[in-house]
Amino acid sequence: MLSYEFLFDIALILMSTKLLGLLTKKIQLPQVVGALLAGLLLGPACLNILHETDFILQVAELGVIVLMFTAGLETDIKELKKTGKASIVIAILGMIIPLAGGFALASIFNKGGISDATAAPLLQNIFIGIILTATSVSITVETLKELGKLNTRAGNAILGAAIIDDILGVIALTVVTSSTSTDVSIGLVLIKIVLFFIVGGFAGFLFSRAMEHSMNRYNMDLRRFVVLSFVFCLLLSFCAEHFFGVADITGAFMAGLVLSNTPRKHYIMNRFETTAYMLLSPIFFASIGIKVVIPEMTPALVAFSVALVIMAILTKILGCGLGAKLCRYTTKEAIQIGTGMVSRGEVALIVASKGSAFGLMGTVFFGPIVIMVVVTTVITPVLLKIVFSKKSSVINNEPAFEQTIA
Repeated sequence: MLSYEFLFDIALILMSTKLLGLLTKKIQLPQVVGALLAGLLLGPACLNILHETDFILQVAELGVIVLMFTAGLETDIKELKKTGKASIVIAILGMIIPLAGGFALASIFNKGGISDATAAPLLQNIFIGIILTATSVSITVETLKELGKLNTRAGNAILGAAIIDDILGVIALTVVTSSTSTDVSIGLVLIKIVLFFIVGGFAGFLFSRAMEHSMNRYNMDLRRFVVLSFVFCLLLSFCAEHFFGVADITGAFMAGLVLSNTPRKHYIMNRFETTAYMLLSPIFFASIGIKVVIPEMTPALVAFSVALVIMAILTKILGCGLGAKLCRYTTKEAIQIGTGMVSRGEVALIVASKGSAFGLMGTVFFGPIVIMVVVTTVITPVLLKIVFSKKSSVINNEPAFEQTIA
């Protein structure tokens, strides 16, 4: 029998995210913080009213795909090209330093053998470091859009570095899991990643040319152009995940990037922003909070949790900030870029789940990782608000970039 409980769940999510969003806006915080808190309050971590269902999970995934698609639409390709080399340096240092920090921290706490993982202690410690390398750029994208700072030098560097960070994370995870399983081939993974960008770029070129030809020759309705654009976004997202092992949000961002040079991009963005605001974005951000289930914690695990949160925040800011400084970004921009990469979000939880399946992480570490994910996810929009504020633009005596969202 068909259950209609999902209607109540949607109504509750929409009402709570908007109310808490308005509340956080009143106290000068990004509204996305309110949406995240709504999920935490209503989920198993607090009131236990809402639970993760297949429906919420799938709509949330659609929400993050639309979010990254619109981020791609808003991106200035010329500016992104300028930050290409810098993004590689930022992503590499933003991976190496958190990896080293996580490894060192796990080595200290894992000496007592508290983990019940089957893998060797060395691999376990490396895997904790890999979890800290993860970056969930969706929270940062939404915050920067709200602040009107997405299409800035720092914003483009964050987007570029996050995409490369995703690829490096896949490679690192493959290297470690291949040590415990002969079914995983690092060479095959690298070939798939390269093929995705080749195939995706070629498909994007063909799609944009075909759409322009249809618009000019057949005077196609703009609404159909929006629908076909979304079809292209969904297909590229599906192919990225299913055939090439690259995150679906990378495919969505690439689809948006392909269409960012079309004269109709603002029309597309307006249509998608309405849909995202009304339904998809609130469910996505609330779902992150609904996922959180905090298990019982021993004093040792509480201490590890605190240390893990501090390490997660500092190593990303230090690693990505150092990479930005090496690429001649200002101190202010370096801090902005490092802060934008702090959020671990659902990405760290997915990595942790995959590692657990390979025996690389014991169940006792799930509690600290969940706490780290929650804190970094909620605190990132707050920190971004601070580092992108007008008062912070006094640093280096350089003017802040301004952009108004249409």
